[in-house]
Amino acid sequence: MGKFRKPEQPISGTYRAAEPIIMGFLKATTRPEWIDGQKIPATGGVILALNHVSHIDPLTAARLTWDWGRQSHYLAKSTLFKNKQFGRFMRAAGQIPVERASGGIEALREAIDSVNAGNLIVVYVEGSITKDPAGWPMVGKSGAARIALETGAPVIPVGQWGAQYLLNGYEKKFRPIPRKRVRMKVGDPVDLSDLAAQPRNRQLLDVATDRIMRAIVGLVADLRGEEPPAELFDPRKAGVRDTGNPDRSAHGEGSV
Repeated sequence: MGKFRKPEQPISGTYRAAEPIIMGFLKATTRPEWIDGQKIPATGGVILALNHVSHIDPLTAARLTWDWGRQSHYLAKSTLFKNKQFGRFMRAAGQIPVERASGGIEALREAIDSVNAGNLIVVYVEGSITKDPAGWPMVGKSGAARIALETGAPVIPVGQWGAQYLLNGYEKKFRPIPRKRVRMKVGDPVDLSDLAAQPRNRQLLDVATDRIMRAIVGLVADLRGEEPPAELFDPRKAGVRDTGNPDRSAHGEGSV
């Protein structure tokens, strides 16, 4: 599958250097299906808000945005930057480290600056791979809503399904054969215009985050051909720690 749209904004040399490796791996292990990818804006700051099902998700999202002419920037857990060489590479590619202990405040500021500079930021709104027993998206964190309300940039919801069959989220079982069908459906921008001028408080952020998550859930339901749960899974109410159960490894592209 080749690129559907040529980039209208500059792509960093580091990102271009990594592209053949990432795309080669995905071509060997996945059969991608992008639905309505043209809804991703070709230029300007944008928040791409996705559900999270696998450790492989950042790679499949990179393929989606690459095919539609955009470089993706991520909020990535800070441990990935500990190695000097890899950390330098991540920074050069425009990725943003999240210190979970600090609540991701500095990363949030960097993400806002990046969006204001015209970049596309990928946010896994749940903050970690879903812990919903049936794989549905769980309750979201407020990072995407905060970035959107501070920048005025559009929030583009994306539902995805299938990457978990390549690399399971918590068991970490890698199954490259046969190639796995990975589907992503891009939705219309989430309307937050009525919230933009209101005071920033927890209630406002909860409303904005719920709208984003509901848009994502609707797209996932379309991909699965199933009715979604009436209430999103909340790991706190279920007694599941944010780092997972003892048999589940910690993961997160940030806690913002």
